[in-house]
Amino acid sequence: MLNRNIETFLGCDKEFDEARIVVFGAPFDSTTSYRPGTRFASKTMRAESYGLETYSPYQDLDLEDAAVFDGGDLELCFGDTGKALDAIQEYTDKILDGGKLPLMIGGEHLVTLGAVRSVAKKYPDLHVIHFDAHADLREDYLGATLSHATVLHRVWDIVGDGKIYQFGIRSGERAEFAWGKEHVETHKFSFEGLEEVIEKLKGKPVYFTLDLDVLDPSVFPGTGTPEAGGVSFLQLLDAILKVGELDIVGCDINELSPLLDASGASTAVALKVLRELLLKLEEKHIR
Repeated sequence: MLNRNIETFLGCDKEFDEARIVVFGAPFDSTTSYRPGTRFASKTMRAESYGLETYSPYQDLDLEDAAVFDGGDLELCFGDTGKALDAIQEYTDKILDGGKLPLMIGGEHLVTLGAVRSVAKKYPDLHVIHFDAHADLREDYLGATLSHATVLHRVWDIVGDGKIYQFGIRSGERAEFAWGKEHVETHKFSFEGLEEVIEKLKGKPVYFTLDLDVLDPSVFPGTGTPEAGGVSFLQLLDAILKVGELDIVGCDINELSPLLDASGASTAVALKVLRELLLKLEEKHIR
């Protein structure tokens, strides 16, 4: 008997009802201001994931033991940013209503806003940990308030002061940093101070958004707006494992642009980040 071909992320082949985590793609990059292409990230990662092992020697855990459902890629309206964000929010609502943890693969960073809108409805005291090279705190970018350059300001509109913690930030306009000093906690250049933030956020609901360009371009060149001076893979892995100790109620990984990744190395890095994050979130169930 022949079965229909269904491609999932490696090790993410559980049924929805039995899963604890739902991975899905949000292939949207319509507000990208420099080099587009992140809309192809989730599809490329899914296909390339079979070059990765399900077992992590870093954590001594295996995705074969995890309960992860791959929901595929959303069909998003590229001509209407508002409709695209609404679709992400509605899909995230369904995941949360099913008692699952949403893990979204972007796409540009603006897709985070759709997921946070959903998660914040369920968890009004939501806090946000943000890894990125860019502050993303502009009020608008070229007159547009919905942009990858404004996404954390729009998230602030939802969660308010003292709820956003940024790490690795090394780029932004002067006005962003000035505004950020009054409203968010920004740790520039590295993960220094992460342990103190984690201690503060224990027992609170946390949304974790990871822009992969927090990595140095020598490690992760395949992104639309690379910024020199980033962290290493092992530094990022250490930080992810620390954040994973918190009560993570939603998360995303974004800003891989496979078209700018001639060697495929950036996709491989993104996939290993995804594997390690999934395993950390599943650790208490499979250890």
